[in-house]
Amino acid sequence: MPGLHSGSSLVRLASLTALALLFAGCSTNEPFEEPAPVPEIEGTVELDRIWTMDVGDGHGDQFLYLTPLNTGDLLYAASADGEVYAVESGNGKVVWYKKLDAEVFAGVGGDREQLYLVTRDASLMALSREDGKVLWETPLPTEVLATPQSNGTIVVVQTTDGKVLSFSTQTGEKTWQYDSVVPVLSMRAAAPPLVGSEMVLAGFANGKLLALASDSGQPVWQYEVGQPKGRTELERLVDVTGQPLILENAALVVGYQGKLALVNLRNGDEIWSRKASSLHSPMIGAGNIYVSSSNGDIKAFRGSDRRELWTQDRLSWRQTTQPVVYDDYLLVGDFEGYIHIMSLEDGSLQGQLEFDDDGLRVPAQRLRNGNLLVYGNSGKMTVFELKERD
Repeated sequence: MPGLHSGSSLVRLASLTALALLFAGCSTNEPFEEPAPVPEIEGTVELDRIWTMDVGDGHGDQFLYLTPLNTGDLLYAASADGEVYAVESGNGKVVWYKKLDAEVFAGVGGDREQLYLVTRDASLMALSREDGKVLWETPLPTEVLATPQSNGTIVVVQTTDGKVLSFSTQTGEKTWQYDSVVPVLSMRAAAPPLVGSEMVLAGFANGKLLALASDSGQPVWQYEVGQPKGRTELERLVDVTGQPLILENAALVVGYQGKLALVNLRNGDEIWSRKASSLHSPMIGAGNIYVSSSNGDIKAFRGSDRRELWTQDRLSWRQTTQPVVYDDYLLVGDFEGYIHIMSLEDGSLQGQLEFDDDGLRVPAQRLRNGNLLVYGNSGKMTVFELKERD
């Protein structure tokens, strides 16, 4: 779960203590919530390893979100110490390897021609997808944690102090910049901007989802996902740190201490909403909506009327990742590196695997061949197949 960001300095509070304060709205001498113990279950399914490899030092000892880029046949993965790999998704064969002369803070983003990373010293870097050659590098005003996103013409980054910047994919020259108002206190996380041919969607720490014109950066519309309430800055946190999900002509978005909402892409009008709190993107499967709540509970809502179908509360305060749908199951990771497998139908726990002692922060990804890609905080990257247990 993200830490906190205050002004230009980072407030690195203990994660669980901070979260307890967020929910309780209480003084620091009151007890905070303990994470639920690892559930004991009778598993009916298991994850069978197809291949595995180590990607440098992973996130190192830093609070990063270095999500691998899945392009179908190839995976691109980076580590905090500057190692970048192109790997065949089917068998784990390394196609090329690059050791950068810089530490990596955000990535991997990409389009058909290039990959995009942000370095620790706040530079945006473009690499060739063919061999990892550095094509250009341009300085940024401040730190970036969210993965750069591109539509092939521009690449967009979002800084931790609320700036959205667009650069030419060919030259690295800045094409526009948008500055938002950032609260005094915010989460140390940011939603990767969603970059289309005509519009960029960006979520902010002030609880707003904003649509910007891709060619100019001019605001098109804004929607309030969360409204700050309460007497303290902790109570007033309303960060939108999960990337919106596009459903035809609408965007599905959720915020911290805010709501889950479907918004018209054309004008930003609300189609529907309900109260929710999450730091991750929602997930769709079997006609329903699945949310990893900020307190670790996993919730399922019926897509047709948003009625709550079930809540899995045996993972409370375990800092669960964004869920991923795998056939009839829903999978999440947690801060101790466990992968939990739930039934889509009722949320019951059907399987479990201890994957990475350093924990899991980025969500698993479904590959084109139906297998599951998991990238742990230590840099362990593995592809699994889900099987019924004998």
